[in-house]
Amino acid sequence: MSADPKLAHIVAELPADAPLMACRFDPTGKYVFATSENRSIYRWELAGGKRIAFTGHDSWMFDLAMSADGQTLISAGGDDQLIWWPAAADAPEPIRKVKAHEGWIRALALSPDGKLLASGGNDRVVRLWNAADGTKVSEFAGAERDIYSLLFHPGGQWLLAGDLDGVIRQWNVADGALVRTLDAKALHVYEGGQQVHYGGVRAMVLSPDAKWLVAGGLHKGTNPLGNVQEPLAMRLEWESAKLARQHLTEGNANERIWAMHYHSQGFLLAGIGGGKGALIFWNEGEDKPFHTFALPNSARGMSVHPDGIQVATTHHDGKLRITKLMA
Repeated sequence: MSADPKLAHIVAELPADAPLMACRFDPTGKYVFATSENRSIYRWELAGGKRIAFTGHDSWMFDLAMSADGQTLISAGGDDQLIWWPAAADAPEPIRKVKAHEGWIRALALSPDGKLLASGGNDRVVRLWNAADGTKVSEFAGAERDIYSLLFHPGGQWLLAGDLDGVIRQWNVADGALVRTLDAKALHVYEGGQQVHYGGVRAMVLSPDAKWLVAGGLHKGTNPLGNVQEPLAMRLEWESAKLARQHLTEGNANERIWAMHYHSQGFLLAGIGGGKGALIFWNEGEDKPFHTFALPNSARGMSVHPDGIQVATTHHDGKLRITKLMA
């Protein structure tokens, strides 16, 4: 992809009734979903913008997962619950509700074969569920802070969990053995004056060749309660777990990385928010971004369409925006 700033532009703004949080395209590319602060999930049809609301949680929802066939949506709430939904229904009602954790469920991940759902959050435990029927398969303990992000290795044998301390744990899915921990502690700060642990591994992504693991979040959190920080993406070599590069930004004070995507063309895409909001583009071998696309409002979630061209971002002003990338 070229660094020409004209190669990204907003093509749609889809309104909701409250500030939006997490978002997800369905695998067919027909719909985009987003969670909102009014405890609803919204589904928009990309062709025409028709909107449907899903209601069933008693709190905000922090993550969404989609089955590979696009038929089932799973939502993670701050009300301890996972809810399975019929994704394409005209009048969606919960298929099942599972009390999965004590406290906020912050992160979900589906295994590559779609059979297992991983969940994690403020109780510092990662649990595996049968994605088809919601029964618990196993759980992994040992995290010392809240779980913020989850990622299955594309081979399916390992699960990664990133926590508030900037520690990434790699578990063997089959037997629950802890394989190793990876260091992303630059994404964590303890501010003694405010007595606040801040930051954490907010997002993780593996390169298509599985050579690189990138962990995203924030650094320079000098005033956590005042939202003072800068975004940071840490590139770790998968085999050695060594830090290869820190991807930085300039002019993005008060921002943090909420989501990342490794594009098939080889660049890293991150959605940042907290202040103004932007999409950030990095090449593998460069510290600084080759392009920054400013968004009109603080972004809080990001998802990339199966076509690799459309990017959804959720915003505090209650709009889901679709940005088109041009090759």
